[in-house]
Amino acid sequence: MTKAHQARPSDESGSGARVMIEAPTQADGAAMWRIARDSGSLDLNSSYAYVLWGRDFAATSVVARTGDRVGGFVTGYRRPDAPEVLMVWQVAVDAELRGQGLAGRMLSTLVDRVAPAGVRFVETTITADNAASIRLFTGLARDRATTIERRDLFAAELFPAGHAAEDLYRIGPFVAVPPNL
Repeated sequence: MTKAHQARPSDESGSGARVMIEAPTQADGAAMWRIARDSGSLDLNSSYAYVLWGRDFAATSVVARTGDRVGGFVTGYRRPDAPEVLMVWQVAVDAELRGQGLAGRMLSTLVDRVAPAGVRFVETTITADNAASIRLFTGLARDRATTIERRDLFAAELFPAGHAAEDLYRIGPFVAVPPNL
């Protein structure tokens, strides 16, 4: 494992605890599920799904740790039909750590980890009323000096439980940054 893929410390959180951003493990699944549940805005997947994210998608996901506590996560996967694309599934930060830029730091760390493996674009879906996610991904494009495109993707009629339409945001291309050796 190169240093680019190892845990790396982030800025201090407001609580004074050092935040480490690293790949999740299956043991992190329960904490990830709780953070998603408590967010009040994310679609909640089964607890089993979050355990699988920690086991099967650790290379394309990150968690933020303060000590032994998971305080946030970004889950993603490489699209089988387009391996140069990282599809970001969910971004969540525990209520106690919000407002400190942690979501952006996790997302940026994840891009740094996957770009050397050939990922050139990040995609995500966002509902039109989710201003925080739109700011997060627009900020990623700005910080990386790249483009962001938006288009309709999933109409509301596709969802059986009254879900709003989801727009596709595509950010990139990214230039691979060589790992620090």
